[in-house]
Amino acid sequence: MLPTVADVLALDAVRRGDPRVVAGGDRLDTRVRWVHVGEITDIAHLLRGGELVLTTGVALPSEPDKLADYISDLAAVGASGLIVELGRRFVRELPPAVVKAAEDHGLPLVTLARETPFVQITESVHARIIDIQLQELRASEQLHEVFTELSVEGASPSEVLTQVSRFSGRPVVLENLAHQVLACDASGGDTGTILANWETRSRAVSPEERTAYDTAAGWLVTMVGARGQDWGRLILLCDAPPSPHDTVLAERAATTLALSRLLERHQESLERQAHGTIIAGILTHAYSDPDEAAARARAVGVPLTGRKLISAVIRLTSSTGTALGEQAQLGELAEATAAACRDARLPALVGALDQSRVGVLLPLPPRSLAETALGALADRLRAAFPTPFVLATGSVVESIKDVRRSFLEAEQVADVAVRQPDGRAFYRLPDLRLRGLLHLLRDDARLQTFAERELGALLAHDAQRHGDLARILRVYLDAGRNKAVAAQKAHLSRPAFYDRLRRLERILETDLDDVESCMSLHVALLALETFRRESP
Repeated sequence: MLPTVADVLALDAVRRGDPRVVAGGDRLDTRVRWVHVGEITDIAHLLRGGELVLTTGVALPSEPDKLADYISDLAAVGASGLIVELGRRFVRELPPAVVKAAEDHGLPLVTLARETPFVQITESVHARIIDIQLQELRASEQLHEVFTELSVEGASPSEVLTQVSRFSGRPVVLENLAHQVLACDASGGDTGTILANWETRSRAVSPEERTAYDTAAGWLVTMVGARGQDWGRLILLCDAPPSPHDTVLAERAATTLALSRLLERHQESLERQAHGTIIAGILTHAYSDPDEAAARARAVGVPLTGRKLISAVIRLTSSTGTALGEQAQLGELAEATAAACRDARLPALVGALDQSRVGVLLPLPPRSLAETALGALADRLRAAFPTPFVLATGSVVESIKDVRRSFLEAEQVADVAVRQPDGRAFYRLPDLRLRGLLHLLRDDARLQTFAERELGALLAHDAQRHGDLARILRVYLDAGRNKAVAAQKAHLSRPAFYDRLRRLERILETDLDDVESCMSLHVALLALETFRRESP
């Protein structure tokens, strides 16, 4: 940042001249772009603004009105100040006309009581200005490198804002045109305080320029968009007027965000990213305080406090066969889910949990019925999104602290339901019954040991002889031990089917007419399917 007139007066080269401010003392914070030595009266037309003029006054007129015109011309071109060395033209003090004109025009006017080599002043000030410019150039180069790398890597808005906060040391917020927060970095501050009543505060700040500082709010605001289509604003919260470096930083970050969005052809929208970030933060305990999660959710228009919270996980039941296709389809599912929530007037956080699941966090009024809300969401989503999917839900919880448990339950239900969907609007853990229990216990070594003990001999027999007796057993048990029905489903004659049952009894060393033995075998088969489906 350029030095001020006060900074120049503090230099040793100036202090040796015994400087004294005689006018414009309230303007000493004016920036000095350059120092110009001039001993002519009509010097104003040679200046471009921001110059600190040094003179002995030897060529200045004696008439008061012409002296006033001289000061007026300097102020008109934007000179940052005037320093007059006494002793040659003006011996002890300046004429009152000069002082009055400088005071009237707000031009800092300084006298030097001692003879001072102007070259020492110019060298000192110019060296400082050049050093500052070099620092700004290095800082600009660093910004260019960092944000170019972020653009190339396709960094998320949160990652971009992290860098903005690191460079500026200030909180930064990215919002959409509806004044809902898409990303926020509090820079060590309290997120809840920063985002409190955000939409109302943001709507009150509407600068006319693309990048501008609002003094009343203390916000540096720059528009974010490309190709003539703005879609958001980047806001740097400043406790003092921003420096040129802050302005460059905000504009460079806005460019990176705009470029990233242009490259997001197969990726989810910024709103989905923002929602997904909040959900992930809750699930991973990234927020030190649940109030921070509530504040971030409230800033995107989803109130979580004082509500019943329902977690849901949505999974597609079919695959496109390619990673890019599945990612695009999942993004479409997330957008369709968000639209369905809006149609049903259900404020919700909706975002991808991973490469195969969409997460939904529904906050409902205390007296509303969860089944009604979930049914409305499922109906609207199926009407808008034709690809088959399953909607699984966890338990209703009352606190953000318990959301993670509810989501884990919903994920487990979705993992089971997606294997054999039966057309339900949505699935809960009680709906899965025995299959749900076996899925929950799939990593338990005792269940694995049980299945191996019940079926090990049969599986080994089929593996050695490339047989299908395990399939025959499953058909028999699925038919409720009705041999005639089972033979028909197995596409075998009754004698052939009966022969296979006798072979099964010999291999398993059990009686297939015994209800308890068959129930045990059925559980083992279901457990085996769970193991195989969870295996890579």
